[in-house]
Order: sequence, then structure tokens, then C-alpha cells
Amino acid sequence: MAPDAPSDSEDLDALVKRVDPDRWLSSRFIADPDERADVIALYAYDHELARAPRVASNSLLGEIRLTWWREALDEIYEGRAVRRHPTAQALAAVVGGRGLARAPLEAMIDARYRELDGQPLTEVEALEWARDTAGRAAEAAIAVLDPGAQPAAALDAAAAWALARRAADRPELRAAFDRLLAEGRRGAARLSAAAFPAVAHAVFAGPRLRGGSSEGLASRLKITLAVARGRL
Repeated sequence: MAPDAPSDSEDLDALVKRVDPDRWLSSRFIADPDERADVIALYAYDHELARAPRVASNSLLGEIRLTWWREALDEIYEGRAVRRHPTAQALAAVVGGRGLARAPLEAMIDARYRELDGQPLTEVEALEWARDTAGRAAEAAIAVLDPGAQPAAALDAAAAWALARRAADRPELRAAFDRLLAEGRRGAARLSAAAFPAVAHAVFAGPRLRGGSSEGLASRLKITLAVARGRL
């Protein structure tokens, strides 16, 4: 079952802007247009994986969708012709052009399987899920923006951003969220200016926990200040 592709009138940048405004906004601080497009491709990939559990009517169909993306990774890393899906094609270009490791992209698929059974995640599972979804996406983004950086420095900040929405409805996860965000802030402070946009969206973790958004002038000023200071 092939995932739905963006409409002809919507490119990946427009798609990410619509479905993932926080990370789209953080990507505006990537000066190089090629690097920005590559990071957008990674976020589009994460979006496609996130959709699998949400749009499938049962767990088997969700597994089929995730398997489709694992097979796409096989094609990319084995140098075979890649299926004609805009996100798969863009991801292939990023991997080929940047020499991205497969492990983070594979972990992003594996993490989504846990969502298919419909049971609430335990605290340990929620932390692992957050790190292996948004955290691994940030790790891959750093490989694009600053190959010499330590990608682990981005893991907790991006994971805190992902965990915020789950913690909003799960008060028992909030202590873990607070710890993760604190670690994320320390890690983000070690990143170079070039790598920082990979985690800049984590400034919205707190607002997301409270049901807020990244829309509005105040939010734009907030993320601009974070990027300028190199701190969340």
C-alpha cells in the first residue's frame, strides 16, 4: 500500500509548512537553500511515518505502510531504483548527497510500530519513542547541517518537543518531560550555530505542553532569539 503523495500543487516545503509548522519555522534559519531542502525532506519523511498509525484502519494496514517505507530504504541504500513518491525520491537524494547513515532513519520506522497496538506508552516507552522519532530526525538533520557536530547533543531537545504533546494529555509524563527538556537545553547549548536550527523548534516544547502553537509574532521572536543566542 503506497502512502499518499502530496498533491501536484504542493511541494515538500509547502507540505511541511502545513503539517509541521514548528520544524518548518526552525528550518527558515538554515541559510543554505540546499541544506534547507534536505532537512525539509527529512521532516517530510518523519511526517509520512507518523501518518502510518493514524490513517490505517487497523494495525495490519499500518504495518504495511511502515514496511513500504522500509523497502524504500532498502532501495535507497542498495543503490536500486527508488519508488516514485516525492518524499522517497527526496530522501534518496539526501542520503546519496550527504552520505547519511541508515540507522537513524531505520529507528524512525521502528518507533512507529509501537503506536499500532493502541495502548498508552509507559514512561520508558514514551521517552524511547520521542528519541527515536523526532530525536533521530534531528540527528539526521545535524548530519546535513554540520557533519562534524555530535548528533547526540540534539537528541533530547528534539525528543522533548515530540514528548510535549503526549505529556499534555498524560500528567504522569510531565516530570519525565521536564527532565528531558532540561537535558535538551544543555545539549543544544553545545551545538554550533550551523547545527542549531536542527533543534530550534524545541523552544515550542513548553507552549505545546500547554496547548499552544508556534503561530504569531511572539513565537517568531522567541525562536529568533533562541537561534541568535544558540540556547533554548
